Amino acid sequence: MHTTVTLLADAPAQLLPARELMAFTLASHIILVPLGVALPLITLVMHHRGLRRNDPVALLLARRWSAVMAVQFAVGVVTGTVLSFEFGLLWPGLMGKWGGVFGIGFGVEAWAFFLEAVLIAIYLYGWRRLKPRTHFLLGLPLPAAALLGAFGILAANAWMNTPQGFTLDADGKPVDVHIWSAIFTPMFGPQYWHFVVAMLITAGYTVAGVYAVGWLRGRRDRYHRLGFTVPFTLAAVFTPVQFLLGDSIARSVFHKQPVKFAATELVWRTDTHVPEYIFGRLHPDGSISGGIKIPQFDSLLAGFTPGTKVTGLTSVPADDRPTVAQATLAHWAFDLMVVIGSLLILLALWYGWCRLRRHRLPSSPWFFRGAACAGVASVVAVECGWITAEVGRQPWIVYRHMRIAEAVTATRSTSLWIMLGLVIVVYVFIFGSLLAVLLKMRTNWRLDDARRAAGERTEEPEADTPYGPRARVPAGDPPPDGGTGPGPAEDGRP
Repeated sequence: MHTTVTLLADAPAQLLPARELMAFTLASHIILVPLGVALPLITLVMHHRGLRRNDPVALLLARRWSAVMAVQFAVGVVTGTVLSFEFGLLWPGLMGKWGGVFGIGFGVEAWAFFLEAVLIAIYLYGWRRLKPRTHFLLGLPLPAAALLGAFGILAANAWMNTPQGFTLDADGKPVDVHIWSAIFTPMFGPQYWHFVVAMLITAGYTVAGVYAVGWLRGRRDRYHRLGFTVPFTLAAVFTPVQFLLGDSIARSVFHKQPVKFAATELVWRTDTHVPEYIFGRLHPDGSISGGIKIPQFDSLLAGFTPGTKVTGLTSVPADDRPTVAQATLAHWAFDLMVVIGSLLILLALWYGWCRLRRHRLPSSPWFFRGAACAGVASVVAVECGWITAEVGRQPWIVYRHMRIAEAVTATRSTSLWIMLGLVIVVYVFIFGSLLAVLLKMRTNWRLDDARRAAGERTEEPEADTPYGPRARVPAGDPPPDGGTGPGPAEDGRP
């Protein structure tokens, strides 16, 4: 604990509030990221099913999901913009020195964000105004735009973990920048695919969880069955793949960032036959209390043999590695992520067994209880993944080139604490508004479904088929403006 207190005392007063502000905004924004990255693909899969099978239920689901996608994207614009400003406001040392090297990633992400906004607008507009095939084809670039945005931001983060693509002049400033080398760093591939599959899994389980709750409440119609089956199947198929990708990125960290690996696995001294600890707490003397100890298993996981040498935290000076508290936090986040992933694999296997061998959904309510919780659990796993990646890299903001304390703003700490309080208030309002809008949409859709089931006329735009012009005002019902109704050149569209 003495070393931790000393390091904190030497840190600028602005460092703690700046980190807390960045952590809060990032943790809030990442809740929206899975739907932003993967919901377009899930929606288009349902859309394609509706067109191929001439299925109005599938088309209705795709249309409603596209509305959710638009609302979520609008909120994501706000939280993502705040993060972009924070890089410059909170970490001017980072952007001032290194922005010319890795800033291309943020540029790509900004262009992808803009492109996705345009494509979402076209997709929403096209439900009633374009031919079915044309509308679907215009929606196909949406997943690519979402993946391009992830490409940009992951390229920047991977560079911060394994910086390359530059040389330093006599003053220590980066020169002779090679863009392609700065983008495609050693950690980029493992990070990118691990992240993308995590987003797909999280979005799939989150969407399916909504219909799993409905199933538990007795809504066993085809609408809820299809709304559950398509996203859950996509998530279940990719869950085992994610486990393999997670092992790949852990092995990359072992080779490229050995000190981060030591923090994640609570390895104090460099050694072979290193045990694996499931949870547990690291102490300043290197001892570990609590948790479950598995002898030699960490070396076996790292190099497929118990004799694999694993680098320890003490291989570098204390000010070049995470503190014991940070190492414990990274370790717990990593273990919790692995535990959640293991439970999701069991859920996916349960689902796969029933679908492939029995050709039906699982009948146990415990399965649907697990499916209802899977979306929230996946979001927690995503949060844990980012905690592992960022806390495990401490104290470096650019690995082995710039410490976080060197990059932080000179703004007074009091101002930063006030800013954090204001951001929390604003974000509570934003996310509360998002929840209220989504609940209002759900209520309206249920009312429309109930009216349709009763044979009543429903409110626009749910009354008509997904494609084609809206219905004209019935004869004898004067239009609201007191006129004579649509003329020959009008078709009733707004």
